[in-house]
Amino acid sequence: MHTERVGVETVSKPSGIPVFPPHGDPSGDCVLARLLARDPARAAMDWPRGFEGGIAHRLDVSTSGALLVADDPTELQRIRVAFADRSLRKTYRLLAARPVPWDDNVCRADLAHDRRKKGRMVVRRGASTPHRGRWYPARTAFRRVRGDLWEAVMSTGVMHQIRAHAAFVGIPLLGDRRYGGGSTPDEAPPGVTFFLHHVGFVGPGIETAAVALPPWAV
Repeated sequence: MHTERVGVETVSKPSGIPVFPPHGDPSGDCVLARLLARDPARAAMDWPRGFEGGIAHRLDVSTSGALLVADDPTELQRIRVAFADRSLRKTYRLLAARPVPWDDNVCRADLAHDRRKKGRMVVRRGASTPHRGRWYPARTAFRRVRGDLWEAVMSTGVMHQIRAHAAFVGIPLLGDRRYGGGSTPDEAPPGVTFFLHHVGFVGPGIETAAVALPPWAV
């Protein structure tokens, strides 16, 4: 994992490993285990539950890219406030499973948990859209970089926001079976199920250091 210390630390997460230990395997490979192996002192700090090691946010297993890690609990709280007030602008790159005739689109659609399928989000299509729990406001701007390579920018941070919104506007992520992106191509890089990379985010006093783009996202 590439890292750079800038008051907080930016870790470059590879595709194929989870941020936290896999379910059913507390000793399994993950970003947290690698972080604590390199910096054992982090294990003794009083981190809130779900933010162990100072890891400030999550990325899906298949998603690569910039992961922000706080140096101490005080810094973590500052980052959490920035997430909560939506002052961070987050940028991703993705490969779409199908072409569309347009180059720009903005999706403003609330998201909620699927009533029937655990681990899946649904887009609010109307007042009677089946869902579970509350609706979360979400906005994602999409811009074509070239061909099937897209950039997605958001300031909200709902679970699976980019995946669900991309499918809703007609550009599901290549290999994202859960949201209509079809099978993962045989030539996909190791660890990649669907093609999504977190470039990083910028906000008041907070910015992820640059991490290398995977070849498919250049």
